[in-house]
Amino acid sequence: MSYSPPKPIPGTTLFDGEQAQKGYALNKMCFSFNNADSRAAFKADEVGYMLRYGLNEQQAQAIRTRNVLGLLAAGGNVYYLAKFAGILGLDVQDLGAAQTGLSKEAFKARLLAQNDQPATLLA
Repeated sequence: MSYSPPKPIPGTTLFDGEQAQKGYALNKMCFSFNNADSRAAFKADEVGYMLRYGLNEQQAQAIRTRNVLGLLAAGGNVYYLAKFAGILGLDVQDLGAAQTGLSKEAFKARLLAQNDQPATLLA
């Protein structure tokens, strides 16, 4: 059995081993936001906080501009980025909506519609 790379999904950055390595510093920083003191430190000095974690310019620019899709392209993992999004008052559905180019309401409707599929598709 040979390995075939996954087919691209339009508008989606696939999080694979390469992206994981690329985004290590970014994801490590976002993981730190599990701690309230870390969130406060970031809010007090975003540039210093990013420097402490060694973010590259692409990652730092995406943080500065609050560009969630840019963070995904820069190696961000949506689960770690959710910690950053929480600082901005966003949730995982906001991230999914941004990633798919839908409004949050349309994204939620798409998720709910998946529950309405015939039972033969769910088996």
